Amino acid sequence: MNGSEGGGPEPGAGAPGPWPGEPESFQEMWRGLAPLGLDRGSGGYRRYAWSGADAECREWFRAQAESRGLVHEVDRNGNQWAWHGDPRAGDAVVTGSHLDSVPDGGAFDGPLGVVSSFAALDELRRRGAEFVRPFAVVNFGDEEGARFGLACVGSRLAAGQLTVEDAHRLRDGNGVPLPRAMEAAGYDPDAIGPDPERLARIGAFVELHVEQGRALDLSGDPVGVASAIWPHGRWRFDFRGEANHAGTTRLADRRDPMLPYAETVLAARREAELAGGLATFGKIAVEPNGVNAIPSLVRGWLDSRAADQGTLDAVVSGVERAAREHAERAGIDLDVVRESFTPVVDFQHALRDEIRRVLEKRGRGGADTGGRAVPVLGTGAGHDAGILSASVPTAMLFVRNPTGISHSPAEHAAEDDCVAGVRALADVLEGLACS
Repeated sequence: MNGSEGGGPEPGAGAPGPWPGEPESFQEMWRGLAPLGLDRGSGGYRRYAWSGADAECREWFRAQAESRGLVHEVDRNGNQWAWHGDPRAGDAVVTGSHLDSVPDGGAFDGPLGVVSSFAALDELRRRGAEFVRPFAVVNFGDEEGARFGLACVGSRLAAGQLTVEDAHRLRDGNGVPLPRAMEAAGYDPDAIGPDPERLARIGAFVELHVEQGRALDLSGDPVGVASAIWPHGRWRFDFRGEANHAGTTRLADRRDPMLPYAETVLAARREAELAGGLATFGKIAVEPNGVNAIPSLVRGWLDSRAADQGTLDAVVSGVERAAREHAERAGIDLDVVRESFTPVVDFQHALRDEIRRVLEKRGRGGADTGGRAVPVLGTGAGHDAGILSASVPTAMLFVRNPTGISHSPAEHAAEDDCVAGVRALADVLEGLACS
């Protein structure tokens, strides 16, 4: 399923022209996507990479592309592209996000950007905009890393920030390797790898995303522009002790790795508060994982983020230092492995400022924000735009989240704000890709 689908690239850019059929509205697209991967019990989404739910989302994307007369293409890393104009011409303007989710994630993280991208193209067609640059909507694969533990796999592979060898070594919680999962989904794992020629044909990438915080809600603005992504990473802490019987082993005779792990979780909170960063142990694996057994292994994953590299280093080194002290005191062996890391991403100032200027000049951004300047804000959340920023000029738009909650079924954005986001994205794309 790698390579171009749908009959090859269209010649030229120009006006979008008539669609093969009437494309779905933003609301219709949202309703069509909403049931896919939804867990009725939790109310959250389980759209994991190369799963059945992922396949359904990919089919939804393909259908949306074809209904608009766009050329649907799947690249060597499984990322989906919907092209208007000739992608080989270069200097393309690309927008989009991802459709996968964290375990029991919300409806907006990722999908809002993809749905808004198609809706923004529809808005440009209604305006009669003339494209002077190739244009595409993209769905990057495995952005959340929920299945294989590494975020942004699709964009990391394309940008050469993840080697083929390391990708092939990835395993899910059931021990299924990434290559086998890709093969089961109909993709070729031997084709994955850097895609510099494709990235070289992109002149700008703009990702719209629901804000994962309350900055816009507190400022009263429906839409904002990203300034930077905080440095962040994931570290695996392996506490190795000795399995034994929970009912017959004296407390004094135990080598229980759960105890230093618990102390480390508390230490992470303290270190984050002291340094002014963020630290979270949100995933744990226990062996043998029996109610009446002392564990032999407790494996916990630390997610840490901060506004600057120095603060992040202080948090992580403080957590590791505390973990080693507690492990040594309990007679527990400890290994700490950095599984992923993304340095600070300072979005290209020229593109960021141009986007802000377009929004304020056209009045839609300014009008939607009550006449004030469009706010510029940083974020602690990672995105495909951050990965691509080393290879492509990138920028991001944020849509207000009234609760600030994300990675949860409670994640939300009001329809009026979503519509404002579509208008803002259409304004940006018109300024970048149209005459």
